[in-house]
Amino acid sequence: MDSAFVGHVHALRLALTDPRFDACAVTGAFAVQPGARDVLDKAAALAPEGPGPYADRLADAVEAAGTSVQRPELGTLVATVPAGPAERDAATAAVAAVDDEAVRLRTAVKSRDGFFTTFFISPYSRYIARWCARRGLTPNQVTTASLITALIAAGCAATGDRWGYVAAGVLLLVSFVLDCTDGQLARYSLQYSTMGAWLDATFDRAKEYSFYAGLALGAASNGDDVWGLALGAMILMTCRHVVDFSFNEANHDATANTSPTAALSDRLDSVGWTVWVRRMIILPIGERWAMIAVLTAFTTPRIVFYALLIGCAFGALYTTAGRALRSLTRKATRTDRAAQALAALADSGPLAELQARLLRGRAGSFGSVYVAALGTLLMVGAALYLPFGDPRLIAVAVVYAMAAGLAVAAPLKGALDWLIPPLFRAAEYLTVLVLAAKADVPGALPAAFGLIAAVAYHHYDTVYRIRGGTGAPPHWLVRTIGGHEGRVLLLTVLAAVLMSRAADFPVALTVTAVFVALVVLVESIRFWVSSGAPAVHDEGEPA
Repeated sequence: MDSAFVGHVHALRLALTDPRFDACAVTGAFAVQPGARDVLDKAAALAPEGPGPYADRLADAVEAAGTSVQRPELGTLVATVPAGPAERDAATAAVAAVDDEAVRLRTAVKSRDGFFTTFFISPYSRYIARWCARRGLTPNQVTTASLITALIAAGCAATGDRWGYVAAGVLLLVSFVLDCTDGQLARYSLQYSTMGAWLDATFDRAKEYSFYAGLALGAASNGDDVWGLALGAMILMTCRHVVDFSFNEANHDATANTSPTAALSDRLDSVGWTVWVRRMIILPIGERWAMIAVLTAFTTPRIVFYALLIGCAFGALYTTAGRALRSLTRKATRTDRAAQALAALADSGPLAELQARLLRGRAGSFGSVYVAALGTLLMVGAALYLPFGDPRLIAVAVVYAMAAGLAVAAPLKGALDWLIPPLFRAAEYLTVLVLAAKADVPGALPAAFGLIAAVAYHHYDTVYRIRGGTGAPPHWLVRTIGGHEGRVLLLTVLAAVLMSRAADFPVALTVTAVFVALVVLVESIRFWVSSGAPAVHDEGEPA
């Protein structure tokens, strides 16, 4: 950093260590991520002299070369390169006049969050974060406390008693407060870590889905079987998240990335009340957990799941329709990086890879999403129509595997190709749900819940690796657990083999779930605790 630079180091550290951007710049300081070093070298050769601070000229040159540059808003902070002693004294006085503690508390809160989190949690959770920081607590410890609290809440819900439901609702809200606090503590104290990124990325889903299981167990103790609803809620939530991730990755670095729909969205965001309404109707994590907590305390698990399914289905349709309109009306050119990310999110196994290899060079990207949609409809429709264990479903699964390979045979650069990963997720998850329901034996749906939870962890893990810039999990891992099409084919074969012994189908599902969970967890833990794994800081839309 230039010795003549005067400003707030706190703000600069936030800006210059943010991993979401290829490059970050402020007046008088400039830093790039490793992938942009070559661009920086070329910019330095082009802009040795000129008006204004050298860092600004570098930033302009790097941006002109096509690398995105983040210029953080300093707000009440001060950053300047004084030209003389008088300006330096004025800048020093301006820096001293700023209340650094107030700035730290304000910037500890995410700039974009949901209505419930912004107005009912963050006003006091930031002070909890400061309390934790002053006592030497780490974000990872707070994250772990949030998980433990949520698991206790799930245990209370599993009792099936009213006191348990009330306690579960209260503890779930406490867990959410701690969930907000850990990120605010990390931003307040600048304690970013690889392990923290992994914990924060996975524990939210673990907490929510464990609570679903607790509700299902509590309902079962009262004679109400809602495992199918719990499984449906988990499937819907996971597919909705995959839509979010796939769309964002497809458009992360797309060029000419504008559309009338996006322009309308920007205009709506310029009106205060519409911003909050649009954030609330998609039922983000704050609103969702608040709804779950209140309904758990005062109603029944069945009502909780009905509300979840209706609310999340509306939110998923709203966001997916809007993104589809944007994709069809914009003339965006997607990059090879985006195509590779979508291919990784597709989670294609050996069968789809073989089909794609045979067709590569003879398949066009146009129509890939329609092939995936057709294969999904065929697979789910056949599972619903055919009896449990019908051998014809194996043939349908083979056709589905061929369609999966055809869909990813060409680079996924089509306007709607970001829909391919969520379509495959829906095909696999719904097939598991239908097979377990049609087996109609005790334990089938809970075993299916465990299997989908294990597979969903793998899919979330893939997302956060890609977002961290390290790419997808290793090929051997995806091949070992079969890919989405391999697992679908395996389950149809198991159903056919066990058609006359349906009572053994839960055992087959459980064994498959344990195998997938062990392979995925061992590799995931190895990756996230390794020194080369990146820290991922989520400042985007609330999940």
